[in-house]
Amino acid sequence: MRKDRKIGIGTLLKKNISKGQLLGYSIANLIGLTVILCGILFYCDSRHHQKDDDQFFSDDYIVVSKKVKGVNLQPVAFSDEEINELSQQPWVKKLGKFTPADFSVSASINMGGKGMTTYLFFESVPDEFFDTKPKGWEFDPASKYVPIVLNKDYLALYNFGFALPQGLPQLSEDMIGTVPLKLVLSGRNGTQEVFDANVVGFSSRLNTIAVPQEFMDWANSRYSPDSHQEASRLIIKIDRLNSADSDKYLADHGLEIAGDKEGADKVSQFMALVSGIVSATGFVISLLALFILLLSIFLLLQKSRSTLRNLILLGYSPWQVSKYYEKNVLTLNSVITLLAVGFTFICRLIWHKPLEALGLGNGNVLFMLGAAALYFIIITSINIIVIRRHLLSIWRSN
Repeated sequence: MRKDRKIGIGTLLKKNISKGQLLGYSIANLIGLTVILCGILFYCDSRHHQKDDDQFFSDDYIVVSKKVKGVNLQPVAFSDEEINELSQQPWVKKLGKFTPADFSVSASINMGGKGMTTYLFFESVPDEFFDTKPKGWEFDPASKYVPIVLNKDYLALYNFGFALPQGLPQLSEDMIGTVPLKLVLSGRNGTQEVFDANVVGFSSRLNTIAVPQEFMDWANSRYSPDSHQEASRLIIKIDRLNSADSDKYLADHGLEIAGDKEGADKVSQFMALVSGIVSATGFVISLLALFILLLSIFLLLQKSRSTLRNLILLGYSPWQVSKYYEKNVLTLNSVITLLAVGFTFICRLIWHKPLEALGLGNGNVLFMLGAAALYFIIITSINIIVIRRHLLSIWRSN
């Protein structure tokens, strides 16, 4: 008996459903959701770099310093208040301080029977900011040995600008690591010691001669115990989503950026802009599709008003009647969501190879799938709420 009643409800209500309106909603909603998911997936792919050594789309690190104007007898450095203010900016993910050597360093080297002595400068940063952390990156005062990480540009300057005119051999990265160095460290308190050293790695991110933080802290306290130097340079890991705000802040505070990250920032911002425009377009289309469906539901319920009133008078509750419409809406939205996800993966083939050539692509699809699920829940919930409220108003009017 119950089965016959359910069939009777479905047969009565089905007569007033406009297939054209449902088709229009389905097509518009499918297009809108597909565009939204394509924008989200493209954004994820453009943010994901496949190559660990990619320097163009890797995490954005900048080195910030104050501008030097005229002649400064006092060091231009950051105060603790300025560092705290900078670290609280929304575009700053991590911030580290360069610690300079507060003692003099001279290095001697002997290659091919020719000796060379020069003054050096040392700096250190926390290990988490290194793009490379070579083996042996530790310091033990008893060993009298200092590992050094050199900027790659310095090796190029030596090979192509200094070595040949001086009759010195050109060296590869592997070979220069085998060349022993003698360091003479001289402190302000008159202490002087000799250390062995080697170049154990090269960095593209840090434009300095870097030594372990442990060594720098130990050496500064040993050779200049009464001196305290504030950080003159800072290294910052940038949050790309808010990186546009960094330019204005740095300009307003008279800060300079070492290195040329402008190109990478512009490309990153361009891809984010494209993804945003695509997603916004899809959202507008989906919003229009939702209005189409809500209008269709409203017209359908108005058209079926007499039928719905008769069913309620026969003893059917509004919730029993609404189940038919809810089931259809749930099925329709499920099919649309699944088709949109499938079309999104097909569209991904269009941009996959171009991004792969740049070392990008294969971003995490979970964010896109989560957005599709959230969209399905929101749209379906709105549809069900509208249906139930309208049926409830008919029931109350009786």
